[in-house]
Amino acid sequence: MLSQKCKYALHALMALARENSGRLLLVSEIAERENLPKKFLEAILLELNRNGLVRSRRGRGGGYALAKPADLITFGQVVRIMDGALAPLACVSVNYYRHCDECQDEHSCEIRKVMRRVRDAIAKELDGTSLAKAVADGKMSPELG
Repeated sequence: MLSQKCKYALHALMALARENSGRLLLVSEIAERENLPKKFLEAILLELNRNGLVRSRRGRGGGYALAKPADLITFGQVVRIMDGALAPLACVSVNYYRHCDECQDEHSCEIRKVMRRVRDAIAKELDGTSLAKAVADGKMSPELG
């Protein structure tokens, strides 16, 4: 399940991806557009900045923008930055693997096999969905937005 922090990060990034004028957005603008708490959003944008997904400029004319094109930022990247592993169990995680204490034999564990398929399906969808694709999909199907 996505954390609130991750959902807010995705909302903020989507607002920046939809801003195709190149204009920087203030934290207050993003918060208002996406109905997000401003203080929490500030911390999230700083983390996204540290991880190279957004850039910022201070002062007059300042604000936030995507650090790279929207088609190069995937939902998978954002989820991993904000929440860590995509996997429902640590023993099937690619980046955050940890052996399950209760597991006798990982290779024959039926639960692990199912959860690995779940992890793979989640990763395929999240890593295959860029901000640009999500924006385009939203324009094609406004009722899903």
